[in-house]
Amino acid sequence: MTGTILVRAARVPQPDGTLSEPADLHVVRGRIATITRTGASDGAGPGVEPGTEVLDAGGRVVLPGFVDAHTHAEAAVFEQDVQLAMLRQGITTVVTGQDGVSFAPSDRATHDWASTYFAAINGAHPTFTGGSVGDLLGTYHRTVPVNVAYLAPHGTLRYRVLGAAQRPASDAEVAAMVGLLEQAMDDGACGLSTGLEYVPAAYADERELVALAKVAAARGLPHVSHMRGYEDKSGAALDELMRIARASDVATHVSHLHGPARELLEHVGGARAAGRDVTYDSYPYLRGCSILSMVALPTWLPLADARATIDALRDPATAVRLAEHFAGLTDLWPRITFASVPGMEWAEGSSLPDVAARLGRSAPDTVVEVLTTTRLRASCVFAQPPTNSPESVRTLAGHEGHLAGSDAIYWGGSPHPRGWGAFARLLDEHVRRGSWTWWDAAEHLSARAARRFGLADRGLTAPGAVADLALVDPGRVRSDATYEAPRTPAVGIEDVLVGGVPVLAAGQLTGATPGHGLRPARAGSAARAVG
Repeated sequence: MTGTILVRAARVPQPDGTLSEPADLHVVRGRIATITRTGASDGAGPGVEPGTEVLDAGGRVVLPGFVDAHTHAEAAVFEQDVQLAMLRQGITTVVTGQDGVSFAPSDRATHDWASTYFAAINGAHPTFTGGSVGDLLGTYHRTVPVNVAYLAPHGTLRYRVLGAAQRPASDAEVAAMVGLLEQAMDDGACGLSTGLEYVPAAYADERELVALAKVAAARGLPHVSHMRGYEDKSGAALDELMRIARASDVATHVSHLHGPARELLEHVGGARAAGRDVTYDSYPYLRGCSILSMVALPTWLPLADARATIDALRDPATAVRLAEHFAGLTDLWPRITFASVPGMEWAEGSSLPDVAARLGRSAPDTVVEVLTTTRLRASCVFAQPPTNSPESVRTLAGHEGHLAGSDAIYWGGSPHPRGWGAFARLLDEHVRRGSWTWWDAAEHLSARAARRFGLADRGLTAPGAVADLALVDPGRVRSDATYEAPRTPAVGIEDVLVGGVPVLAAGQLTGATPGHGLRPARAGSAARAVG
């Protein structure tokens, strides 16, 4: 292969919402060299070398490869079924390190903690056992077909300094975290992530969070947050993020925003009107997915220490206090379906009431049984409250501050289908319904995320841009993944390039692995690949 490819007869979205006449994209050494009207060149046009490979788009829409702004793929990206799930939706770059917990920067103890606590979310990386952000990014260099960007996770930083401590950090401990974060960003992190409903981040005060946010702000990188609460807690949680933003001048990105759209957008709009740089991601589903311990247990338990938590769950002295907590969750129990339950795989895909009935136990006792049996490594899919309505989901996806993030979790026998269908579903629901043009689709699914995370040479279909490209059949694109059959790949995207290299052809993986660990761009420069 010469390193030159001609994508022939593609329709290119235009800023006015129309599609171009069929055009030829001339790709040279991984970038778009020129775009010419089909028929104006015989295949030997500007920048095209003899022996050029030709990919016939046949009138399909060419979009910049999608950037999944929120995904838990740092280990799963090595799995071929996950690679297929991504590429069949047009995803060419994933942003990992989400919710404040991931693999780096870490010593061995911190890596082992993060791998255990988020086992059902992030899985186990096949080669990385601890080290720097640069070390982790290096594991993706030409080993996978997509690009991987990485947020520095606050919970991992905190655990490395404080361990499982259930208290605010001292000034010296905050300073130590700041030093770790500065190094993580120097090593290639594209922002800071916090997971304020998870531990140990739940124990952090605003002083700690502001100090870390200032590090991101100084580098022009965002604070990406799983807030301290959603739905009825969203207002107070958004207010906390805005206080942090005002004190640090950091750009703020809210993870998987959901709930009553009118109220949420009043908060977002007010902050943007006041000059705050605020964006958010969302996915087109009414159910969420997380680890069972976060969904069902109170943070007064020592959740950052699995052994201590299991001991507490088995301790009769804890039972009364825990029963009081569980009494407030009676409306939650019928909404839970198990996704990953190691050692109790028969429960995967079953509702909590059904599993409780099989065990002959109450719902709270079943939760305790599942958590102790799996050593807290269980995950679940759960229906959100009625405030997260189809109308709210559509409204949030239409806002100028929105970008797409699947929040994909790929592990277990019955995972959430969003990892296999979120981006295809967004195309189907919004372009078909007419709420987005194809230009809008490129903005929501690619360009905004590329700008937010400093991936300056991606998210574009223009000369000079990296040739991460997805060819979309506008009449066929859709998600077939369901809660009953979640691992079903999307349809309608059958050809994808990453860095000008075909990684999906006729709907199948080519075996090419041109992916990189991506560093954000410095001011005035393009995004850099690690390797």
